[in-house]
Amino acid sequence: MSKILKVAIIGVGGISNTHIPGWNASGNAEIVAGCDIREDVLNNWGKEHKVTKLTTDPSELFSDPDIDIIDVCTPNMFHAPLSIGGLEGGKHVICEKPLAPTPEDVKNMIAARDQSGKLLMTAQHFRFQANSKAMKSEIDKGILGDIYHARSWMLRRWGAPTGTGFILKKNSGGGPCIDIGVHILDLTLWLMGNPPPIAVSGVSRAEIAHQKGAFTGGGKNEIPSEYDVEDFASAFIRFETGATLVIEISWLLHHRTTGEDMQMWLYGTKAGCHWPKCEFLWSNFEEKEYNEKTLTDFPEDLEEAHAQECIEFAQAIIDGAPSPVPPEQSLQVMQILDGIYRSQDAGREIRI
Repeated sequence: MSKILKVAIIGVGGISNTHIPGWNASGNAEIVAGCDIREDVLNNWGKEHKVTKLTTDPSELFSDPDIDIIDVCTPNMFHAPLSIGGLEGGKHVICEKPLAPTPEDVKNMIAARDQSGKLLMTAQHFRFQANSKAMKSEIDKGILGDIYHARSWMLRRWGAPTGTGFILKKNSGGGPCIDIGVHILDLTLWLMGNPPPIAVSGVSRAEIAHQKGAFTGGGKNEIPSEYDVEDFASAFIRFETGATLVIEISWLLHHRTTGEDMQMWLYGTKAGCHWPKCEFLWSNFEEKEYNEKTLTDFPEDLEEAHAQECIEFAQAIIDGAPSPVPPEQSLQVMQILDGIYRSQDAGREIRI
């Protein structure tokens, strides 16, 4: 395939602005259309980016024979119907994280993918950072041995969004679990080799957001009273391999961080490693020595990770290659996050 792929973006605010540089940098794709329910925003976006094919009705894009890729950048609860609509219209689909707010939605999207024969990808941009790729390559060589435990967290002290697309469950499907937990969980599972999860014991609650005067953004914004999602979650996950994972996620936590603390430790039978530092630690039992190294010789990011994911998605289509982020792996992520919510409701471990 040598054609230039025509891209239509649905949801032209917010996160779509991080995708546009990728489509513009790709030699295989160009943005030709946009869609948003806010007509004034859409028209201004079209003028800014010199895009003339504009609509408030996504079905017009699904039936347009000139469009090859649908880029879904809407609130979470609209991901599944829009992605399925695009796939049924014969389009390749890249969809912002989370792929969908429930495992059942993801399964329906996979079924639509299978029926269409097109590619479906979740925009999990942390996978596309150079340090993540370098660590994945090293881990896949077997340096850690069998990974039997992991710890990961993504924590903010005052990082709760205030927009209704995030803080109302009817729009988002959840709070920080789905908004930022999806990032560190996807990255952790990917580096672990995506072992199938079998059980989750978790908590999910709002401990800070509903306190009188609760604020976010360094004190500039009070938490809206209609906020109805969690502000903290943690879980213990077990996998078919016998491996385990402890994860912590929060938008609002009395935790020392200047912005966002996102870290991961993987522990194997031969070595352990830390992301994002790219540190590997192991023991020389014969010499009774502790050893460590830090990966430094990998290339710098060619593009910002949000842009790189778009570039690589278009390249996969051109090459006839698999989706860079298979939706089956996103299903594992959503099974775990959904399991945290169900475990909170049930007050016990949940089998997946």
